[in-house]
Amino acid sequence: MPDFDVLIRNGIIIDGNQTPRFQADLGISDGRIAGIGRLGRSSATREIDASGLIVAPGFIDLHTHYDAQVFWDPHCSTSGWHGVTSVTVGNCGFGLAPVSEPARERAMRSLTRVEAIPIAAMREALPWDWTDFPGFMSSITHTPKAMNLMVFAPLSPFLIEVMGFERAKAGERPTPDEHRAQRRLLHEAMDAGACGWSAQVMPPDGPQAFQLDFDGTPMVTDVMHDETLLELAEVLAERNEGFIQATIALPDPAHQVKLIEQIAQTSGRPYVFNAVHPSYLAPEFHKQAIAWLDDCRRRGLRVYGHATTSRVGQVFELQDFNIWDASEAWRDATMGSREEQKAKFADPERRPALRAAVVTTTLPIGMTEILEVALPEHKEYEGLTAEEVAKRMGVPHAADAILDLAVAEDLATVFHARGSNDFPGAVEDVLAHEFLMPGFSDGGAHTKTFTAGRFTTEIISEFVRDAEMCTLEHAHWRLSTLPAHVAGLRDRGTLEVGQAADVIIYDLEALSVLPVEIAHDLPGDEWRRIQRARGYRYVFVNGELTLEDDRETEARSGQILHTF
Repeated sequence: MPDFDVLIRNGIIIDGNQTPRFQADLGISDGRIAGIGRLGRSSATREIDASGLIVAPGFIDLHTHYDAQVFWDPHCSTSGWHGVTSVTVGNCGFGLAPVSEPARERAMRSLTRVEAIPIAAMREALPWDWTDFPGFMSSITHTPKAMNLMVFAPLSPFLIEVMGFERAKAGERPTPDEHRAQRRLLHEAMDAGACGWSAQVMPPDGPQAFQLDFDGTPMVTDVMHDETLLELAEVLAERNEGFIQATIALPDPAHQVKLIEQIAQTSGRPYVFNAVHPSYLAPEFHKQAIAWLDDCRRRGLRVYGHATTSRVGQVFELQDFNIWDASEAWRDATMGSREEQKAKFADPERRPALRAAVVTTTLPIGMTEILEVALPEHKEYEGLTAEEVAKRMGVPHAADAILDLAVAEDLATVFHARGSNDFPGAVEDVLAHEFLMPGFSDGGAHTKTFTAGRFTTEIISEFVRDAEMCTLEHAHWRLSTLPAHVAGLRDRGTLEVGQAADVIIYDLEALSVLPVEIAHDLPGDEWRRIQRARGYRYVFVNGELTLEDDRETEARSGQILHTF
């Protein structure tokens, strides 16, 4: 009888503990790592020669939105193509449960607006064999998958379930009985396997407002009260389990910091702060956030920063996604049908407000590039910035160039906005800080606009191998071990005997991110932008081979992970 199910021979092992790499064999049995070292006399059902290859723990991504996609894509791509073996879904307070049958369409429309998940794909592929959160957990548990999942209890549908849609949307203060009901629902969710809870608390109006609902109103958690967050933090304290992901960005920075620290203190659990985001519009912001996180660490508050590292930027069409959603003028213009949108974009009376808004919002419109035009007569504009096109068109502003072009092409013009973290020193600052988690992918969301699920491969190949921003040992600790610690995963994130066999084997010199493609592979005849990887020879999830030579296998060994 073989000693192991799989024996990986002669690999360069990076175990995730920041210890120096070493050459050794690694044996897998019954989904677990069963031996590391000189295993030359051992036998196995399958042997792999990993000479010259890196053997490391699978990457863990704590910020994705594969809540819907996992029902039709067991590999949760693009993450599954880039060495990720475990993800967290239900982030930002958005999710699919609890949702009553009459509210399903509204829930899908919300996810389409705030996370740009195609509604046609959800309508066709979601089984909707649940109404409550335990039912959702049962459904997703029994769905065959090649990826491990952790599932947050998203607070938006929980608030609606207890308070009703109208009262929750109005931001009314929950009664004591309603707070007790919310706590009870969260306990039930945790009993069913939730890993904690998530929320987005953003200003409901003003220049910081974005990711609003499909009708232009704030998301429910944007108008929730501080005491509700603290009530639900107490639930995790009572259970002494789980962690929190919350995007809190308030107009009063002092209030924001105090609230986050209160949540962390009350719960006693890890709090994932989204996000440390370097931006050329505010190049000191990420340094200030890092200084605050360091202060939290010194005081023993378990607040961990999640940093954006991918320089992918955003590809978009105005009919699908509006990167200037922080502007009320742009939000209003993007509401409605395509014909209604075109009429608003063409309206000369709206133009002054649209021009003014893009000067101060997330991405300067003048730097937006015209990636692809729909009409041959506009071919000369491809590859130019909006400012350059404005000069050729003879229009007064870059916003006029983008809007005139989009309206003329039935909103089919494809634009590219440079990543706001694409400036010297940005990624270096993030990778230099020991306790920042790099990432995050937002995988499953914004499927037509960006492909940040590539971030793990990008870090290893470009930032570590090519630019030498940090060591490979440190990068793997940051991409696997640290997120496992934050999530409370005791049995994965490192390569040690007894740990779950989530193992990646890759060719460091060959590792690369492949060009962007358009894939017509979503339900409902929908499409998305993807980026595959090259160089991943083998990926094991719970001891089964899910990826070989960069291509998916038929293994469905993913599990719902429980945190402690």
